Amino acid sequence: MTLPAPNIEFAALSPMLIVFGAGILGILLEALLPRDRRYPAQVTLNGTALCAAFIAVILQTGHQGHAVMGSVTIDGPTLFLQGAILMASAISIAPIGSRRLAAFTPQGSSVPGSADERDAQREGALQTEVFPLFMFAVGGMLLLPAASDLLTIFIAVEVLSLPLYVLCGLARTRRLLSHEAALKYFLLGAFSSAIFLYGMGLLYGYAGTLTLSGIATALDERGETSLALIGVALLTAGLLFKVGAVPFHSWVPDVYQGAPTPVTAFMAAATKLAAFGAMLRIFYVALPRLVTDWRPVLCVIAALTMVVAAVLTVVQTDIKRLLGFSAVVNAGFLLLGVTGTEAGLSSTLFYLVAYAVSTIGAFATVTMIRGPDGDEETDTSRWAGLGQRSPAVASAMALFLLAIAGIPLTSGFVSKFAIFQTAAADGAGVLVVIGVLASAVAAYAYARVIVTMFFNPPNTAAPQAERPALATTAVVTMAAAATILLGILPQPLFDLTINAGDFIR
Repeated sequence: MTLPAPNIEFAALSPMLIVFGAGILGILLEALLPRDRRYPAQVTLNGTALCAAFIAVILQTGHQGHAVMGSVTIDGPTLFLQGAILMASAISIAPIGSRRLAAFTPQGSSVPGSADERDAQREGALQTEVFPLFMFAVGGMLLLPAASDLLTIFIAVEVLSLPLYVLCGLARTRRLLSHEAALKYFLLGAFSSAIFLYGMGLLYGYAGTLTLSGIATALDERGETSLALIGVALLTAGLLFKVGAVPFHSWVPDVYQGAPTPVTAFMAAATKLAAFGAMLRIFYVALPRLVTDWRPVLCVIAALTMVVAAVLTVVQTDIKRLLGFSAVVNAGFLLLGVTGTEAGLSSTLFYLVAYAVSTIGAFATVTMIRGPDGDEETDTSRWAGLGQRSPAVASAMALFLLAIAGIPLTSGFVSKFAIFQTAAADGAGVLVVIGVLASAVAAYAYARVIVTMFFNPPNTAAPQAERPALATTAVVTMAAAATILLGILPQPLFDLTINAGDFIR
């Protein structure tokens, strides 16, 4: 018997191949280069690879079709999300590269506070393995929104998750908190993967195929859907963990707080882009036949996510935990887009980009704020007087918080308005009211931070901004400019999301 050779369209896969290739080459650099030459080589390699992958995405514009025997689909939404992920990754690599020893432990295998760690820190050792890990995570994120069968989706989720588990545990300060965050993320991620895998098995038993289009065909041809509904429920639970929706959100604030801040910025932006891209493809391509079954459930989850997370945001005093619960609130807003019709896809894509820009800017600003001991000061109660000591940094932080809150003339207002408008047009007026109220509650938490920075008198231990690296300054400046520009002139980005079209089947 002759087995046909698999047909692999390398041009369609070029963005992912470039990123994965850079990750593999980064591992070789760790093994072959002397320690003092690894850091500049890794930064150059990662930056070049991300730019090359973005160019490859642009060159794919206008091309649609399937690759790798139907496992990967290249269409407008895929290319849009891949471009957004690469841009978010390129922006995130700047704080990761510029923070060096200040953010990452000099020796990840050492016991926190041990003599080995102190010796490594004194020698100036750098944990440059973060760069190939970063690239593997980016590669998994690029694959996730393009995957058109459940097995490829599962593989993409694991490829992006495993490096993140390690990266979350490499913080230099508060090492035990960082290790705790990494362990929680790993264990809960393993449980969610098992749940997703179980649901995938049930759907395969029902449809006899793992392709999204094949599942849609099986649902159209068969009347009994009980087994499929159970599979969809388990599949959805696994996906909701990745996007951080209630009741699968408990890991988000802990991991955001414990992980190195540059890694948190990357996770908060790029992971959401990839995970919601996969969720949109699954529900719009594989499950339109069951829309009357899954839409009410997602509506309830969206409402719970917005309300619960907004209330919990108010009681946070750590800025990273506050932004973590803010991420959960925004997951609820994005679920409004998922519960709508495919015609509202453009508003969801716009929201993802606007949120990514503001979030990366906020976390990049956090890396600049230092306490008396020189470490990052994340306790917002100690930010009193920051507006007087470091007005530029405080103003940037205020801008990003206002954008996340959805204040007019910022990208957050336009994105929230678009999502709410789409939901109202689809008959989800109650959810829109809940979303507006949740936004108001969360806005109180952001306003309290702004008041603390600008209107509370400073104390003797008040933090101030360090002189940041040029790369971090550039990231904050670009994020601030994009936040304002998308709030004033959103139409060009809306045109891109509209031109992206719909998912092909």
